[in-house]
Amino acid sequence: MRSLIFFPAFVVAAAVIIAGCSSAQGNQAPPPPPALPVLQLDNSSTTTFTEFSASLEGKTNVEIRPQVSGYLDKIYVEEGAYVSAGQPLFKINDRPYGEQVNNAQANVLAAKANMEKAAIEVGRLQPLVDNKVISDVQLKAAQAEYEAAKAAVKQAEAAGNNAGINLGYTLVKAPVSGFIGRIPFKTGSLVGKGETQALTVLSDVKEVYAYFSMSEKDFLQFTGESTGKTIAEKIKGMPAVGLQLADKSLYPAKGRIELMEGQFDKNIGTIQFRAVFPNAEGLLRTGSTGKILIPKATGNTLAVPQQATYELQDKVYVFVLGDSNKVVSQPITITGQTTSYYLVNKGVQPGQKIVFAGMDRLRDGAVIQPQVLPADSVRRAMPLEP
Repeated sequence: MRSLIFFPAFVVAAAVIIAGCSSAQGNQAPPPPPALPVLQLDNSSTTTFTEFSASLEGKTNVEIRPQVSGYLDKIYVEEGAYVSAGQPLFKINDRPYGEQVNNAQANVLAAKANMEKAAIEVGRLQPLVDNKVISDVQLKAAQAEYEAAKAAVKQAEAAGNNAGINLGYTLVKAPVSGFIGRIPFKTGSLVGKGETQALTVLSDVKEVYAYFSMSEKDFLQFTGESTGKTIAEKIKGMPAVGLQLADKSLYPAKGRIELMEGQFDKNIGTIQFRAVFPNAEGLLRTGSTGKILIPKATGNTLAVPQQATYELQDKVYVFVLGDSNKVVSQPITITGQTTSYYLVNKGVQPGQKIVFAGMDRLRDGAVIQPQVLPADSVRRAMPLEP
């Protein structure tokens, strides 16, 4: 008789549960492919910008320095204030210079009195000489004294004018309109012509100069692509340039390039240019920095949104949508760029579709559900030109 083997009930129950789970996992469907936006590429006419670092200066930067020495009695302006030409800025104690004027005026009166005395002497001697009472030697001596007295009057008047000029220098006025810079001196400070520091710097910023430099390579490219025979004609024919500020925003007004240095700096191999920007609202100030953007129009070029790319080992890639909705990574060759686009001449072709977003979840050969984005809506949200 065969012996019967009995399994505990909990073992049987566990086996049933495991079998049931295995059956459920075998019947579970795989997750659907991710739905990702894709964009069809096409050729476009656009404008690229060559960037050059620039430093900004007001059209006029005037150091305000005292012409006479003395204690600073008054400061009429605040740092950063806008002043008009002729507006008082500082007052230097004028009492010593007022006394110099008084003394000079007294010297003029004395010199004129001596001149009158000499003229009287000439008038007294003239009839005596005419009547041959005395020799003409005395008359000539008197006339010489009169001429010397006349010269003394002019000398005294010149000294008086100089004293008046010095008195006027005690009131320091703005030579041009502009913004007041830092004022290192306070009321009561002793100032003078020998000071290394200026009273302040006055900047006229109705127009602002942006100075930038080109390398020899950039300069040769510029001269080769610009129209005109001479450098002056090439500069005159250049399009308006943009200015990107330190916070990456674009200055609303366009500028023009109007000046170039005559030679390269042999130490660093660059040549300097100057662009002029209007600044009626005073948004730009001396000492600011930015980037000059020189535009260059291009013909039919394949523009790829930078948002649809990723970098790997110093190369830029896109995911191209292929057959059966599989994606393949593809390196691209960039010839230029705008604010939001790369201009490409190798790696992708017009008419191909690329993944627009979600590249971090993809691998070569992955299948997606493409959601084609209208090209017009992308261009409206991300214009080719700033």
